[in-house]
Amino acid sequence: MKGLKHTKTLIISLIGVTVLLVFTAITGYAADEDTPERSITMAAEYPGIEIPAGDDVSMDIIFHNKGKRDENISIQITQIPAGWDARIKTYKYTITGAHVAAGKDKNLQFEAKAAEDIKPGRYRFRIESQTDDGRFTMSENIYVQVKKREKEVKVATGIGVTTSYPVLRGPVTSTFEFRLELESKFDQDTEFNISAKAPEGWNVNFKPAYESKYISSLRLKANSTKSIDVEVDPLSTADAGEYPIDVRITAEGERAEANLKVFLTGSYELKVGTLSGLLSLEARQGKPANLSIYVQNTGTATNSDISFTSFKPENWEVEFEPENIDTIEPGEYKQVEVVITPYEEALVGDYSVDINAKGLDASDSAEFRVTVKASTMWGWIGIAIIVVVIGGLTMLFRRFGRR
Repeated sequence: MKGLKHTKTLIISLIGVTVLLVFTAITGYAADEDTPERSITMAAEYPGIEIPAGDDVSMDIIFHNKGKRDENISIQITQIPAGWDARIKTYKYTITGAHVAAGKDKNLQFEAKAAEDIKPGRYRFRIESQTDDGRFTMSENIYVQVKKREKEVKVATGIGVTTSYPVLRGPVTSTFEFRLELESKFDQDTEFNISAKAPEGWNVNFKPAYESKYISSLRLKANSTKSIDVEVDPLSTADAGEYPIDVRITAEGERAEANLKVFLTGSYELKVGTLSGLLSLEARQGKPANLSIYVQNTGTATNSDISFTSFKPENWEVEFEPENIDTIEPGEYKQVEVVITPYEEALVGDYSVDINAKGLDASDSAEFRVTVKASTMWGWIGIAIIVVVIGGLTMLFRRFGRR
């Protein structure tokens, strides 16, 4: 009896599992059937907003791909009101297209900056996008109502912002990272919008401290603080000098600013090469071979105290004229004569010689292939041996021919 009951229990369990599996398969199949082959939409995070005169606009443009197929979409701002600059961007780049994976969302950032003298009024931006094959076309209007800024809102009583290092210094190739301490003095949870005014072509992004995601706004609890990192990427062709970065934080009709500065020292870069582009030469054992190279300053700052070194085969000699260069201005070339002398017992073949130019702030190197050929003396010796052999054979033929 106990065995029969155990068998019945086992059968009931198997039936239950089977029913569950069948139900899961059916519902999964139905869900898959409900998913269209292609479906993508675009939406602005805030199609209509009000801002005080002088504030910038920043919000997400969201693409929803509810289809089974990945989509590549092109996107552009087809209408920008006079007095405004606008673009679609990621954390770093201005973009004109994006890839949206099947079943996923893609968030891009819409950014609009108004001229200082912008007048109150209603401004319309139009964003249009489409899939690569033109099957889906989408458009979205964003209406920005600019209100006259009241004098009293210039003093922020509910926003506190401080930084310990408002000025950073470095070359144009650096990414400058400032840290701001944002304080909410409001008695309720409040959303803070963050934007920046920077030189044209520069990229400024914000993220919570110790996090990798980029943001344009954040919500703080009442009477709390939050650290924010401000990443600044200069324009690659920017000249050395001082550049202001004004970070604006707005909430509840108030605005606070953090005035940051980036001091560019210029970029330090050197390039070593030849005018012909060839990095090879021929030499003979124990004989000097001459080579002309150039050193160019490809950076935006002056390079100084440039010296030369070489990495060469054992017992070889490499000499430079001049042995060092005091300074090279941006874009300037300097010619250097190099004398390479292979070891007198070097075997015939190809060898590598590295030439390095090193300044105080930059360096570069070039690898040259040196082909060592046999000395001409051995050629003459070979010819002499051939002549002697031919002469000896001739004498033998004459002597034995007479007999």
